[in-house]
Amino acid sequence: MRKFIGTKQFYKNVFAIALPIMAQNGISNIVNMLDNLMVGRIGTEQLSGVSIVNDLMFVYQLCLFGAISGAGIFTAQYFGQGNENGVRDTFRIKLVICGFIMLLGFAVFGFGDRTLISFYLHEGSQSGDLAATLQYGHVYMMFMLAGLLPQAAEFVYSSTLRETGETVVPMRASFAAVLINLVLNYILIYGKFGFPVLGVAGAAIATAISRIIQALIVILWTHRHNDIKPYINGVYSSFKVAGSLVKKVCVTGLPLVINESLWSIGIVLQKQSYSTRGLAVVAGLNINSTFFNVFSICFVAFGDAVAIIVGQLLGAGKMDEAKDTGLKINVFVTASCIVMGLVVLAAAPYLPEFYNTTPEVKSLASDFLRVTGLMMPLFGLCHSLYFTIRAGGKTFITFLFDSAFLMVVGVPLAFVLTRYTGLDIVSIYAICEGTALIKVIIGFAISTSGVWMQNIVSE
Repeated sequence: MRKFIGTKQFYKNVFAIALPIMAQNGISNIVNMLDNLMVGRIGTEQLSGVSIVNDLMFVYQLCLFGAISGAGIFTAQYFGQGNENGVRDTFRIKLVICGFIMLLGFAVFGFGDRTLISFYLHEGSQSGDLAATLQYGHVYMMFMLAGLLPQAAEFVYSSTLRETGETVVPMRASFAAVLINLVLNYILIYGKFGFPVLGVAGAAIATAISRIIQALIVILWTHRHNDIKPYINGVYSSFKVAGSLVKKVCVTGLPLVINESLWSIGIVLQKQSYSTRGLAVVAGLNINSTFFNVFSICFVAFGDAVAIIVGQLLGAGKMDEAKDTGLKINVFVTASCIVMGLVVLAAAPYLPEFYNTTPEVKSLASDFLRVTGLMMPLFGLCHSLYFTIRAGGKTFITFLFDSAFLMVVGVPLAFVLTRYTGLDIVSIYAICEGTALIKVIIGFAISTSGVWMQNIVSE
């Protein structure tokens, strides 16, 4: 059992990194849930329009995440090596890549929003007005564009802080942002304290403002604490980075960028297939994903933790310890997700009742949540295995393991089942999500083999 279970000091070290991330994700997701509930109290069309836009914005966020992840692998290993110049160079690479993605996001969402939203709008259920949903989604999208730049900046700064051992400041910034978002949502959505009733526009304005504040907090803290974060000194004086490092980051990071982009697009395509069964399905899936995000904060945080801890150990040349650490965290994540899955199963009949929507939507949401509860251990272990393998820089393996699997198996499966079978949508959702079992088997075999381990910053 010692192979799978760590010492008290081991878990103390892991939790020192994971708890601030968990708190940040928890606060953010709980407030996002309250945000979603506030919009859901207005009506089904508003909820569906906002849900569709957030799915599209999810692609943008995952592209940013992929962009910083490739350079972030080097950041964690350079920090473990004690190389501040290496950390500074990876920070610059993140800035350039995220700036490009931000401009691309403006172009795509600014000019193609109605077309993108329309892909989700299909007849097939008793609930919802499609034209109204399209209009609400368009309004929400236009205001959300203001948050693209600060979100990109926050991703660059917060990721680098976490990779260099500072997880508390991003947590505090997230905490401040979500509280502001929550208060502004209440004021602007419902028109409190003399403000006009803005509905979905108010929700978008509140989100954009909160993202600006979150970015300012991490940016200002980093520059004011340049004595303990010396990599920020002179970071903007030049964007010249050694060509050898750029090449290494591109070779390692490009599969991650492609992976996160394709994975998010794959999720969007799956949901688009599900949406062919009617607008009620869109609303039901939104309720399910909102609560899933809250209940998944534990395994998401430990995914970040395993990437940081294992990455630093690999950078320091401690290969056996890195492999042992990854295994123990993966086992712990699985056990915690079994408990969390049981909680989701027990709560599934009651959570949708918080929404002001139709009985059809509530029933679907409850069924989706039951499937989610059953699958939670698979989701958690998949996530942790992905970050374990990624920490060693074998990003092409993670590309095959993650997005390639989704695009080759998950997306076609959802397409065929929704359009060419008479299966009900809950059964289709369960079958598609159940393919995670295949990924777990493959990922565990790769993780235990040790082929993913390498020190990518050694001279």
